[in-house]
Amino acid sequence: MTLEVVEPGLLTTVQDAGRFGWTHLGVPVGGACDPWSYAVANLLAGADAGAAALEMTIVGPTLEVRAATVVGLAGTDLGGVVRETGRRLPPGRSYAIAAGSTIAFPGGDPGAGARAYLALPGGIDVPAVLGSRATLLSAGFGGIHGRPIRAGDLLASAAAVDPALPPAERAWPWLDGDPFASPGEPLRVVAGPGPDVEEIASRVWRGGPDSDRIGLRLEAAGDAATVTATGPGAAAGSGELLSHGVVHGAIQLTPGGRPLVLLADHQTTGGYPVAAVVARADYPRLGQLRPGEVVRFVAVRPDEARAAYTEQGRALARGAAALRGDDAWDELWRSAGR
Repeated sequence: MTLEVVEPGLLTTVQDAGRFGWTHLGVPVGGACDPWSYAVANLLAGADAGAAALEMTIVGPTLEVRAATVVGLAGTDLGGVVRETGRRLPPGRSYAIAAGSTIAFPGGDPGAGARAYLALPGGIDVPAVLGSRATLLSAGFGGIHGRPIRAGDLLASAAAVDPALPPAERAWPWLDGDPFASPGEPLRVVAGPGPDVEEIASRVWRGGPDSDRIGLRLEAAGDAATVTATGPGAAAGSGELLSHGVVHGAIQLTPGGRPLVLLADHQTTGGYPVAAVVARADYPRLGQLRPGEVVRFVAVRPDEARAAYTEQGRALARGAAALRGDDAWDELWRSAGR
């Protein structure tokens, strides 16, 4: 099962769940910016939730299908279509695609999310580097030679030769705990070491045009002012600290007053004060924010953030069980009082 890249799209990379255990050497974890949609696409394709898949950004690729396959699609709707038949390929389903077909993702509604994921049975077959197949653009390794896909690249399934294809036309079940169940809700954040979280949460922001996989750069929406760091340790007049470890979702306050929300490919250390950290359960919605989109935050307690992430993990497990037709999980869920 092989796809040939005809057109690469705006930014399409091979990603997986991330490269763990190397941050002490300055290697970011990386991986999918929207971990929920990435995992759902893989499960729909009959792959492991952590297998390598394509992350497509705003405008996706055009791909020629060399051999019949099943693809799983999740995330935002980038207008997926089979060109020869005109069949639409909306996300949240698996599809059987005939050999010789061309599938394209020309982009979706400007008000839609930023990223979609395409998965193959067994995952995409690229070499593992430091235990991961994720593309790390800043270092130039992982994925396909450490870069976005290009015309002429071949994307092969990591499944065995001529495997039995997983079932097609499966839909992801809508479940409690889905991170996109309440669109438009503010992103939940846990306070950092200073009092700046209230100032961040009281304002309305927009994603800046210079955002990327490293971070979402925020701009004040309307007449909102910039934010100056007031937390402990901020160097007088500079808004900078001694370098310290940072995590996905950290909201750094830069000297210019523009908050920077760190995404999957963020650096491992930073010297800017951290006003707050986006709750892990909201990484999927954070990863779907487009430049120009309105961004709001709401402060929550650490225990609330942990509970939300636990519930999200249960929802993913229930969805995977439903795809397998595993009724035992539903019985276990009911016996736990859900």
